[in-house]
Amino acid sequence: MNLPPLSLYVHVPWCVQKCPYCDFNSHSQKGTIPEQEYIGHLLDDLKADLHLIQGRKLHSIFVGGGTPSLLSGDAYVYLLEQIEALIGFEDGIEITLEANPGTVESDRFKHYVEAGINRISIGVQSLQSDKLKALGRIHGEDEALNAAAEAHDAGLNSFNMDLMHGLPNQSLEDALSDLQKVIELNPPHISWYQLTIEPNTQFASKPPKLPEDETLWAIQEAGQTLLAEHGYQQYEISGYAKPGYRCKHNLNYWRFGDYLGIGCGAHGKITLPEKNEILRTVKVKHPRGYMDLTKPYLYDSWKVAPEDRPFEFFMNTFRLLEPTSRANFKAFTGLQESDIQAPLQKAIALGLIEERPASWFVTIKGHRYLNDLLELFV
Repeated sequence: MNLPPLSLYVHVPWCVQKCPYCDFNSHSQKGTIPEQEYIGHLLDDLKADLHLIQGRKLHSIFVGGGTPSLLSGDAYVYLLEQIEALIGFEDGIEITLEANPGTVESDRFKHYVEAGINRISIGVQSLQSDKLKALGRIHGEDEALNAAAEAHDAGLNSFNMDLMHGLPNQSLEDALSDLQKVIELNPPHISWYQLTIEPNTQFASKPPKLPEDETLWAIQEAGQTLLAEHGYQQYEISGYAKPGYRCKHNLNYWRFGDYLGIGCGAHGKITLPEKNEILRTVKVKHPRGYMDLTKPYLYDSWKVAPEDRPFEFFMNTFRLLEPTSRANFKAFTGLQESDIQAPLQKAIALGLIEERPASWFVTIKGHRYLNDLLELFV
């Protein structure tokens, strides 16, 4: 096994309110956020994980939530200074922070840039008031437009706009109108993906009326065409970027890289080559429990069994529209191709993947039936 690049995920759990479709670990803000206290716990959490770094510097950092833009620029100045002192950054490190348009104050992005953040991901989801209301979002179209303008003016290396389709009662025209408006804002990166109903959400208990499958497929095809016409190259199932603006952090996930996870409920994945092991970690989920000094931050950890590694590897790499490296399969899973010959040959016979001298390539059919493809490796 080889050591892949190392990223860091930082979780900020608070939101102004919980969205009905959201299954992330987020908690409605009640009173003042204990900003300084939480930053201190994040750093102590990271210190407890330093033995997992194995001599690497950080390839990327992603601050997600929740709503990380509820915290101040000063908080991120201190946090990132301390992280760099503890681990060190690779040259050209990408540092992304998620932001909600409804929590973006004037010049807030500029303060984040001063802290060292060089990429913002703005959770727009829609630009239509009825759709935003159905999704439980706290912002309107004007706030989304202002957030995009702030991002352009802040001096960021890049920014992303997050947009959903397949929304309650959404027509093809509604979906394309949303997408066209976001394209006109000229973000370097667009995450465009279909709303799914996740368990343990408000939408799961009271499902809204979603578009029919024919409409969903028409939206997908027309939207991909529209994005391509405006210079956005699809490189992942939901990722579209102008040349040179692909998300380094997400690419490290999808290429089966390593990442530390700090903060409430954060997950991590670490390779231990000397033991031929892959370790998964998860931290204490609730803010009260996470900040309880009498308990460890680590809630659970487990080793990925060798028989589970093919599915985990392909679940990530097959999301990408780039070829999957055969050498990386061996290097990052500790397995041989002979261990997966039966499902591999079946996937090739079904036309879901093509085998090349140095890679496997997922076909158009394979991406359309990705779940069926992945089930072959379970």
